[in-house]
Amino acid sequence: MKCILYSGTKNASSWAMRAFLALREADISFEERVIDIRRPQRFNNLAEIGRFSPPAAVPVLVVDQDVIFDSLAIMEFANEMSGGRLLPKEMMGRARARSFMAWQHSGLSNICPRISFESAFYPDKRALSSQEEAQTHMLFTVWEGQLDRSRGPFLFGELSLADLNFLPTVIRLTRHQAKTLAFPLVKAWMMRVLALSSVKEWVEEADRLPHVWYDDYQLPLVTQVSQ
Repeated sequence: MKCILYSGTKNASSWAMRAFLALREADISFEERVIDIRRPQRFNNLAEIGRFSPPAAVPVLVVDQDVIFDSLAIMEFANEMSGGRLLPKEMMGRARARSFMAWQHSGLSNICPRISFESAFYPDKRALSSQEEAQTHMLFTVWEGQLDRSRGPFLFGELSLADLNFLPTVIRLTRHQAKTLAFPLVKAWMMRVLALSSVKEWVEEADRLPHVWYDDYQLPLVTQVSQ
């Protein structure tokens, strides 16, 4: 079986990162082909992906002659290839883990939308606005509750797709110094997932790339000051 993962620019493609991590943690051998999704070349590059993948987006996993598109589908494939070890063994545990994954996939309630994945790699980062701090507090409360319920060390006891799915969000928030004083379980969990060798592999390459700048990065701070 030959697997080719079409992923994206490392400091700009959080969805591809999720697929990459799942394949790595499932011990699946694959060739990675990184697609430059920065503008203006992203349009032509993704149009080429569209020749064999309907969404014309990354990530895409090609397994022999079959095409698996969308990060969640690739992550589920990785879990099945690993014998199911990347999801809880119990049915309700799997259902809860998939609920967390679906929440992230549908936008995570639009938490800190202007703290983009790209901004996690900026050399100078702005402080979180009061609204962003409130949104982060809500998310950390959910994570803390789940970690307390599972008794850790990961969200569902053993490392799962749920942990991997949240990793780009963890990177965004930790690199913006989100406050974790009231969330000791979350703090320990975030440090644990960031220490995974698969995560370090992706992040170390992302840190070496030219930054992808967004002009609206400062907007929440400017809005807060003007009120």
